Amino acid sequence: MARVVRGFRTLRNHWKKSTFAVCVLSYGGYWLYGKHCDNVLRREACLVARFFSKHTSRSFFLKATSNFLSHSFLRKANNLFEKNAAPILHLAGVEITIVKTDYEGQAKKLMELMEQTDVLIVAGGDGTLQEVVTGLLRRPDQDAISNTPIGFIPLGSQNTLSPSLHLLSDNKILSSHNPNIDYITSATLSILKGETVPLDVLQIKGEKEQPVFALMGLRWGAFRDVAATISKYWYLGPLKTKAAHWFSTLQEWPLVRDVSVSYLAPTLRPPDLPPQKPPRPSLLYRIARRLKNYWSPPVEEPPKVEEPEEWKEQQLSTLELFIQTHNKNPVERRINDSLMICAEPDNFTVGEFITVGDKKEEDPTVFTKASTKLEASACRLQLPEGAAGFYNIDNEEYEAMPVEVRLLPRKLRFYISAERREQLLSQMQ
Repeated sequence: MARVVRGFRTLRNHWKKSTFAVCVLSYGGYWLYGKHCDNVLRREACLVARFFSKHTSRSFFLKATSNFLSHSFLRKANNLFEKNAAPILHLAGVEITIVKTDYEGQAKKLMELMEQTDVLIVAGGDGTLQEVVTGLLRRPDQDAISNTPIGFIPLGSQNTLSPSLHLLSDNKILSSHNPNIDYITSATLSILKGETVPLDVLQIKGEKEQPVFALMGLRWGAFRDVAATISKYWYLGPLKTKAAHWFSTLQEWPLVRDVSVSYLAPTLRPPDLPPQKPPRPSLLYRIARRLKNYWSPPVEEPPKVEEPEEWKEQQLSTLELFIQTHNKNPVERRINDSLMICAEPDNFTVGEFITVGDKKEEDPTVFTKASTKLEASACRLQLPEGAAGFYNIDNEEYEAMPVEVRLLPRKLRFYISAERREQLLSQMQ
C-alpha cells in the first residue's frame, strides 16, 4: 500500500511529465490499434483472394500511378498499392503488367499504345482516371477497346468515383482506421469477383482542341473558383472553408456568371443487354429459318431519315453551373439517357453563399432547391466575350471556353462491389 501511495505522490509532484506521458501512451496505443485493424483487414481480404486463385487465369494490364501529385505522394501511393492491392491480386493468381507514368498527360499516350487485354486496372486518383478514359476513347478502335472492363483502385488525393463503386466495411472489428485502405481492398476484391456496371461518359469538345472525356462532370462558377483557393488558408483549420468564401466576397460581390446554354432533349433509354449471349439455336432450326428467308425474303424497310437536331436555348445567370452524369448512383433505373445541367440561383446573400459553399466542399453535386435543373442528351455552353476562368472536369482544371458536351450512355464498364450495388438499390426504395 505504501508503494501505491508513493506512486500517486510522485505523479502529483510531477504532473506535467505525467500528463505528457499519458498523452504519448494514449496516442501510441491508438496508433498500434489502428495498425492492428489494418493488418486484420488485409488478412481477411487475402483469404478471400485465395478462393479465386484456382479460377483466375486471365491476363491483366495494370496502370498504377498518381501523375498529378507531388513525388512525395507518389511514394505514398506506391506504398498503398504494394501493401493493400498487389498481395490480393498475386494471391488470386492474376498476371499483371504494371505501367507507371512519370509526368502529367503521359497516361493518354500510353493508352494509344496499349495492346488488347482482358481487364484494365487504373490505380490512381481522378486525374489518372480521366487521362486513361480520354486516351482510351481517342483511339481509332475505341468501340472495341471500350468493351474492356475497368477496375479503379483509389490511390489519389481525390477519388470522386470510388464511393459509387466501392463499399466501406461496416464491421467495427474488420474496418480500418484509414478509409483509404477500406476502399483499396474493396476495389481490388471487386475486380476478382467480376461484377460490373455500365457508366455514362461525357464528351467535352472545344472549337479547336481534341475532345476530353469525363465520368462525373464539368463544374464552372464562383464556388469552383473559391474551392481552388481553400488550401491557402490551411492555418485556419476547420474554419478555412468558410474563411475562403468570405474573403472572396470581400474582393468581389456579387459573383454572378452569365452563360448561354443550348441543349437537346434527352433520349429514351434502351433496355439493358443481357450479360451473356443467348445460346445458339439448333441446326434444324437454322436450316428451316434459312429456307424460309430464301422462299419468302423479308421486306426491307426503307432507311430512316434523320431528323434535324432541335436545339433549345436558355440564358442563365448563376453562381455555379454543373453538368454532371448519373454515375453517382450507377445502378439507378432511368427512363431516359441524359445528363443533368444544374445551375444555382444568382440571388444568394453573403451568408447563404458561405453556408452553401461549405456544403459543396463536402459534395459539389449538392444543389439548393431553388436551383435550375435541365435534363438533356447534349448541350453547348457559350460564354460571354471576355469571360475568363477555369472549368473543373473531373476535378482537373481546364481553361474555360465555349464547349459542346455530349452524353455517351453506358460507354464503359467498371467493376463494382456487390455489397455497394445492393446498398445503392436499397437507397432507391
